[in-house]
Amino acid sequence: MTELYPFSSNIFQIEKYHYHYLDEGSNGEPLLMLHGNPTWSFYYRNLILGLKDSYRCVVPDHMGMGFSDKPQYYPYTLSQHIDNLEKLLDYLKLENITLVVHDWGGPIGMGFAVRHPERIKRLVIFNTAAFLSPEIPLSLKLCRLPVFGAIAIRGFNAFARTAIYWACKKQERMVRKVRAGYLKPYGSYADRVATLRFVQDIPMNEDSPSYSVLQNIEENLNLFSSHPVKIIWGAQDFVFNEHFLNRWKEIFPQAEIHRIEDAGHYVVEDAHEYILPLMKEFFYKNPI
Repeated sequence: MTELYPFSSNIFQIEKYHYHYLDEGSNGEPLLMLHGNPTWSFYYRNLILGLKDSYRCVVPDHMGMGFSDKPQYYPYTLSQHIDNLEKLLDYLKLENITLVVHDWGGPIGMGFAVRHPERIKRLVIFNTAAFLSPEIPLSLKLCRLPVFGAIAIRGFNAFARTAIYWACKKQERMVRKVRAGYLKPYGSYADRVATLRFVQDIPMNEDSPSYSVLQNIEENLNLFSSHPVKIIWGAQDFVFNEHFLNRWKEIFPQAEIHRIEDAGHYVVEDAHEYILPLMKEFFYKNPI
């Protein structure tokens, strides 16, 4: 594990819980990298290794994920995750942020961004959404079923285990130690509480606790209509498909877009060696 994830852990206390984050290369301008479900900061390991010599890479694990605490009775909602991130970034006094988001990192990161647009300078968007959409794959619909979801996700760890195979198209990269890295934080029923709660929190209708939160985020994305935006998209994503990419194009017509045809939902795992020079070029062309 240390070979793949050779980073120093940091803990930020939020009430009685430990919120884990990485803070690598602290002398450079800050890159805030936010993961989704069911990944954790491990997902960004190759980007951190490739960027930390020139940039400060701050990479938290959302509460209930990765090496953060996994309280069993906790409000695992979008607004709570945004609040947690806000507290961490206030503690670190992070300004002039380049926001890098994937999956649930999109609404969490953009949720912070619309609260503090003056602190965001550039956006790097991987396969994600920060807007309402009626589209959801059948596999996620099934995982939202009250009994089946708990048995599948918490009992059998089906969500994280299946993602290793479905979300990464270049399976030759998913060698045993990489699979073990993705699964390491989710070894027991208790460890998988947030994995289930994230799925349950997808705001599919107005009765969802996070519906109005995501609606507000979507309505304020125009705050970044003049920001430099880089969209790097895995074209074979079964969750965030072409519909989501086209919506991002509408929201940010100024964005530079790179579709990676042979990458899936875990686009960074599939194509990190291609992504790194794209990001470095983008930063060079758009200095803070």
